[in-house]
Amino acid sequence: MQSATRLTLLLCAAWAATVLYGEMGAYWASYVACSWPSPSPSSSPPNNHVKIAVVADPQLMDSTSLGLPSSSIALQAAEFYTDLNMRRSFQSAILPFDPDMVLFLGDHFDGGPYMSNEEWHESLFRFKHIFSMNEQRRKPHIPIFYLSGNHDIGYSAFFSAHPEVLSRYEKEFGSRNYQFSAGKVDFVVIDAQTLDGAKKSKERSSSWEFIKTLSPGNTSNPKVLLTHIPLYRPDNTPCGPHRSSPVINQRVSYAALDQGITYQNYLTKETSDLLLSLLKPVLVLSGHDHDQCTVVHSTPFGPVTEHTLGTISWQQGNLYPSFMLLSAGPKLSQNSTDLKHEVMTNLCFLPKQTHIYIWYICQFAVTFVLLVFWPTNGLSSVPYMNAFVSFMRSVGAELFSRTKEKDDEEDGEYEMVFDAEGSMHLVKKAVAKVSSASSDSRTVGRGNVVARATAGKHQLEPDSSILVEMGSEVISEDGARLARPSKSKVRKVLQRLFRVIQSIVVIAALNVPLYMMLLFKDWIDH
Repeated sequence: MQSATRLTLLLCAAWAATVLYGEMGAYWASYVACSWPSPSPSSSPPNNHVKIAVVADPQLMDSTSLGLPSSSIALQAAEFYTDLNMRRSFQSAILPFDPDMVLFLGDHFDGGPYMSNEEWHESLFRFKHIFSMNEQRRKPHIPIFYLSGNHDIGYSAFFSAHPEVLSRYEKEFGSRNYQFSAGKVDFVVIDAQTLDGAKKSKERSSSWEFIKTLSPGNTSNPKVLLTHIPLYRPDNTPCGPHRSSPVINQRVSYAALDQGITYQNYLTKETSDLLLSLLKPVLVLSGHDHDQCTVVHSTPFGPVTEHTLGTISWQQGNLYPSFMLLSAGPKLSQNSTDLKHEVMTNLCFLPKQTHIYIWYICQFAVTFVLLVFWPTNGLSSVPYMNAFVSFMRSVGAELFSRTKEKDDEEDGEYEMVFDAEGSMHLVKKAVAKVSSASSDSRTVGRGNVVARATAGKHQLEPDSSILVEMGSEVISEDGARLARPSKSKVRKVLQRLFRVIQSIVVIAALNVPLYMMLLFKDWIDH
């Protein structure tokens, strides 16, 4: 029983360590592993830069995500754990960096265009709770900037027929085309869903008119283009080392009668080239793809890097959720052309939540197997275990005896002996060795009395967990022998089952409250 108790306590400690790391420590590790970008690895981040945290594609789950009704327990559980993971990521791994601004690259919701007003406002309440700034005590009023995504307002063919989704979005998140400054860097926010829309569309015309007002470049500030849908790139363009899924190639679907776009992976080549030529950005940030991708666009005014940021949610097809830290520098001197140090980025990865849950499942399986098959008297009762331990002891004893003999040779006494020719030799003195007593006998007192261990009394008792008694036999009417189940064997199985249940209850009693405490600690606003 003592062995089973020790095993239970060991498993309790292992589960406590696992829960603490999976529910809290993993997020601290993500925070420690990342930092604000700096001009060189050996230098510290500049203090005069504006620090911006960038988040893409939270895409809160709703009734359109899994095809389940809103009252479904499965959907509510999926929503809760997905929301909890993003809230922990934001509160424990992003806000501790103390950003000056927060930027969302679109797709705040999953079924934004298709939800009723009631469900949409419920998702909005969840969004504000997940990305609440109440935890940020140093800067409680951090500016937040939003981009519209296709999962927020739909593509041009949809919102052309349902303009109410645009007004609903703008009422809460503001304009879909605007510009803001951080330091001396201008950030241009574009509603990418309208750019390839129907040619006579009012929304398309409005977006392009806004872009053209910025194109003269009457300011020398570098520009960063923000678009939810990435710019065009040729098929099978490499995405860099941080990509975890296959590259997605261009796919565009048009509605009939020039009613706009119904789906697209990237903006068209014509639209992308026009955007770059009009705005001449030093950097492009985009989302939509849910996975990391870095490409360089060739333009007449030089190469332009685009970072497509992966989703922050572990439920959106990316096992490696991420966010970005961006620093925008002060105004450049009039003759300076060095822009790479004015807008610097660093990609940061969040805990792999899917791997953590797989770890929980595997540890539960190992825990159950150990509790079921662990011997009552410990490993010493396992066949061949005693022989293995004895073998290891004999090996150790032999190594020790060899070391001792070597030491005796080094520490022995020597005398000088001269031969007939007068040469001197060193000869080791003979030392009488005391014979060791036999391992199975000892001399006690005087005479040759030998005390020997009684074999019967000191034999190991068989382990009750592996003891099998022969069941009695029953003679049938035709003389055949039929085996009858042993009551002792059934009793031992029931005892083992009771012991397993008892240990699981003890482990759960200690770790479930810990898990629930960590759960609600991160879910409740402080």
